[in-house]
Amino acid sequence: MEKVYLDYSATTFVDDAVLEAMYPYFKQHFGNPSAVYASGREAKAVVENARQTIANMLNTRFKNEIYFTACGTESDNWAIKGAALANANKGKHIITTSTEHHAVMDTCAFLEKQGYEVTYLPVDEYGMVSPDDVQKAIRPDTILISVIFANNEVGTINPIPEIAKVAHEHGVLFHTDAVQAAGHIPIDVMNMDIDMLSLSAHKFYGPKGIGVLYIKNGCKVEKFMHGGAQERKRRAGTENVPEIVGMAKALELSCKNMQKEIKRLSELRDYMIDELKAKVPHIHLNGHPTRRLPGHVNVSLEYIEAEASLLSLDLAGIECSSGSACASGSLEASHVLLAMGIPTEIAKGALRFTMGKTTTKEQIDYTVAEIVKLSERLRKISPLFIQKEGEKKYV
Repeated sequence: MEKVYLDYSATTFVDDAVLEAMYPYFKQHFGNPSAVYASGREAKAVVENARQTIANMLNTRFKNEIYFTACGTESDNWAIKGAALANANKGKHIITTSTEHHAVMDTCAFLEKQGYEVTYLPVDEYGMVSPDDVQKAIRPDTILISVIFANNEVGTINPIPEIAKVAHEHGVLFHTDAVQAAGHIPIDVMNMDIDMLSLSAHKFYGPKGIGVLYIKNGCKVEKFMHGGAQERKRRAGTENVPEIVGMAKALELSCKNMQKEIKRLSELRDYMIDELKAKVPHIHLNGHPTRRLPGHVNVSLEYIEAEASLLSLDLAGIECSSGSACASGSLEASHVLLAMGIPTEIAKGALRFTMGKTTTKEQIDYTVAEIVKLSERLRKISPLFIQKEGEKKYV
């Protein structure tokens, strides 16, 4: 079989229609949106049209609530640092969770060094945050709550509207990292009462290097980059017109086809989970069994290190991951899985399979068959498994 790509949570390819939409703005219409002459005005109009498209897809009140950034990581940094700096006179307490992406975790750790206090909420066995725990953690000096919309490693979807409601009952700003959710499950920032939301185009078949931070009008957030007057003087830097156009097109297409893809990928996801449970012994599903992203499967193979599994799958032409692509190269167990109460030895065997537009049932069958083979082969040489089997024989 040809290469099987099952790491869509790490990145997606750029859709042909997105490339086609972007192409004219690399050479034919290359004006700087800040210029006052005709080609500059044309570029400015294109950027504003894209802003309106994204606003429509997220159901924002006004298009000027959409700010263009370089990526989801920048958006997270801006939301958290910007809110912290702008509201420091009210307090220096931030609430987040123990299962956030490192873009949030590391930003909060940075702020702790600047004198802010951060509460890292626990999660349940599925990686879900409880609104009650959010409620209990709020203090008079709490200025921001940041909770991931859908976890990048295990796919669990958090109760975002309920958490936002708790935040606003106490007059606290609410931010969500929706990088894995945007374009894949419905998001309505007005009905969900979200103050700030981060997304990144390359997660929904758009180009890399472009993202969005939604900031509801009236939210007190410090500017992130200083320099020019772009993005209403809040994020300086010449606008990346081709990628802004591509991101808007990608989000529009993803939202248009969303319900169909949710159904297709959810069926493939559940099929893969059922097949793995039936055919691979000593396997654990990580994340919520039903409240999870479509096409997102995270399992731990007991007694096997993920690195060995990844190498075996790669040799078979299957590309997946052991967790967040941003943490690749780390030999430590996932902080997400550990926070869920999963033992270290099981967490270290975790594999993440995420599906997308090109994924087929035949690819899933092939992948499951390869996992069956590698699990049998690697356990024969696993000291932990050999010891376990020996204990069974002599009990």
